[in-house]
Amino acid sequence: MSKRAAQTKAARIARERLARERRRQRAKWTSIIAAIVLVAAGAIGYGSYALQRADSYATPPGAVDNGTGLAFGSGPSTVDIYEDFMCPHCKEFEESSGSAMDRLGSEGKARVVYHPIAILDNASTTDYSTRSAAAAACAAEDGKFREYAKELFARQPSEGSAGLSDDELVQIGTSIGLDESSFGECVRDGTYKSWVQHVTDAASAAGVTGTPTVKVNGNQVQPTAEAITSVVEARPSRS
Repeated sequence: MSKRAAQTKAARIARERLARERRRQRAKWTSIIAAIVLVAAGAIGYGSYALQRADSYATPPGAVDNGTGLAFGSGPSTVDIYEDFMCPHCKEFEESSGSAMDRLGSEGKARVVYHPIAILDNASTTDYSTRSAAAAACAAEDGKFREYAKELFARQPSEGSAGLSDDELVQIGTSIGLDESSFGECVRDGTYKSWVQHVTDAASAAGVTGTPTVKVNGNQVQPTAEAITSVVEARPSRS
């Protein structure tokens, strides 16, 4: 091979090596930039998700300070009741013990806090647990949460069904004197759906794994009027 040919070949090899190095560097920086973009997008996405889960919910009137339930009555004891409106045992509890819980609050023996949670959404095809609890929160705007909750249990659909439609939920409200326009808008807009998720998340964090769950002064008790009343009445009522 002539000297000129050797030089030409060496120059070509050098150019090829330089081109490969440039391609490698471009690929490297492309990967780095892509990773930065993904991390940033993930951070933004998680931040938005966390904000929605933690802060973006409307709280209905009568909610306790941390927004995890609706309080009724007052007294030296606190009774926390966790219910799902599609839970058959919750219906049984309401029918057997609901009036006793109302008395404990009205007689100054206990502050009764209802936590309408949604753990049975998978037992319907329309997230009925969430929709019904959100509708009950809409009823709380006019001070009729308890009246509405009782009607929901009285008309409870079977597990595995679609549950009551939004129109039917609105009709229940009008049957107890709620304004069809404002209440209907609240229900159909899902105003309190995110609040129901907040209540459900808080219940899970508190160790609630099923419904009905009842706690008196932070300690779980049997969900019966007798068991609850016994613990509550161990403390003197406020004069």
